[in-house]
Amino acid sequence: MIENIDLALVNWSRGQFALVALYHWLFIPLTLGMTYIIAFTQTIYVRTGDKEWERIAKFWAKLFGINFAIGVGTGIILGLEFGTNWANYSWISGDIFGAPLAAEGIMAFFLESTFIAVMFFGWGKVSKKFHLVSIYLVAFGASLSALWILVANAWMNYPVGMVFNPDTARHEMVDFWAVLFSPYAINKFLHTITSGFVISSFFIVAVSGWYLLKGRNILLAKRSIVIAASFGLLSSVFLATTGDGSAYWVAQKQPAKLAAMEGLYEGQEGAGLVAIGMLRPGKQIGDGEKAFVFKIEIPKLLSVLGYRNANAFVPGAEDLVLGNAGQDIMSADEKISRGKVALNALAEYKEAVALDDMQSASAAQARFEENYYYMGYGHLFDPNGIIPNVPFIFYSFRIMVMLGFAFIALFLLILYLAVTDKLQENRWLLRTSILAFPLAFLASMAGWIVAEVGRQPWTIQGLLPTMVSTSNINANAVILTFWMFAALLTVLVLAEFKIMTTTIKRGPDNAKKGGENV
Repeated sequence: MIENIDLALVNWSRGQFALVALYHWLFIPLTLGMTYIIAFTQTIYVRTGDKEWERIAKFWAKLFGINFAIGVGTGIILGLEFGTNWANYSWISGDIFGAPLAAEGIMAFFLESTFIAVMFFGWGKVSKKFHLVSIYLVAFGASLSALWILVANAWMNYPVGMVFNPDTARHEMVDFWAVLFSPYAINKFLHTITSGFVISSFFIVAVSGWYLLKGRNILLAKRSIVIAASFGLLSSVFLATTGDGSAYWVAQKQPAKLAAMEGLYEGQEGAGLVAIGMLRPGKQIGDGEKAFVFKIEIPKLLSVLGYRNANAFVPGAEDLVLGNAGQDIMSADEKISRGKVALNALAEYKEAVALDDMQSASAAQARFEENYYYMGYGHLFDPNGIIPNVPFIFYSFRIMVMLGFAFIALFLLILYLAVTDKLQENRWLLRTSILAFPLAFLASMAGWIVAEVGRQPWTIQGLLPTMVSTSNINANAVILTFWMFAALLTVLVLAEFKIMTTTIKRGPDNAKKGGENV
């Protein structure tokens, strides 16, 4: 029952998971993208025999190794939290959610751990072609690892390929391929992994730009910038494309998230996309106030992007909460009512089965199946709660999009000046390229906020609210481990920063005083 839910436990459990996920994401993008850039440079070495390309590959591999070693630990903590903090979710959906996570460990991590040793210790000890293949396999393994994790996450946003077993009160997988190849999973994987490629590219551009500013390792820096900027430009363009696909499926399956992304309270036909705007502070559903202090809108674009129809109706927060009979949109109150019917029917079914009353069990099961889709709503008590934090999602989405388009322009400019050998003269652009690296992280974090905070109040969209997904533990235990993890992860991040900056300052030849190495 809702009155037995410890909201402190729920909020601290959410906070702890967000904390660990945030720290974990500081390491993952470099793992995803740097391996491909290392593989590209090593490929050029194998094809040309130019030892400078091998020197470049070795240097970036050293930085990748530091990042990979420290990043593994944060991922382990995340996995453990499903058992410690989210036991109810793990019980209800472990058969489905656990499958891709198991595949990630068996297939992807095993592949990475097998060939990463060859990648790091095989320079000059195995054939050049076998060593190159090993680097590509490490890169592929990292991408495969991301695939399985993002498939699991996508299923939480768009649950498919399963049925609910009323006897065990658990979701059970019936179609693995529907889970793996759902359009939501495909777009989430492509969008997220490409985001990692962009961050990795900016990391290499930033380090190389710093070398050019210092007048050190000039050849390494110039060649690395050309490779990284090319990779980053292609990734940025593809990122925008996959972003469009992701937004389309959000419109189809998560209209409340789309309403929050656009600050859309009143549904519209031919809805415009807000390019720039300021939300009115304190705006509430149904208060009759305008949603924006000001906005610049691109006419009809939201309908086009969300429904591929310039005149399509896009539901707003008020339509989703209060209902809209003209558009056949059920109110949140009605969904909550049907959800309670589903939960009561499930309880009656289990009681009837226990009493061996098959006639009553059959009738209860029929009522449950009729209202199953709204089961999650039965745990809610506030209809307005189906809409996530609108200002947080609205502004995060715009930070992500605006920076994403700025990155395309920046990569284009960097690549043009690098190819024409004019980049070193533009010191302002080199400094901007260094600043772009943390901004790329900011854009990526904003994207995760849109994806995960925008899903609230759901752990599994429409079926399981976050507030009933936690473990039955004392909130003080979560608070204690929150601060323990915060301290531990901060130490790890500071250690990585120190080791990475020291390695960068020493350069590819490990010169303690930072010699010229040009």
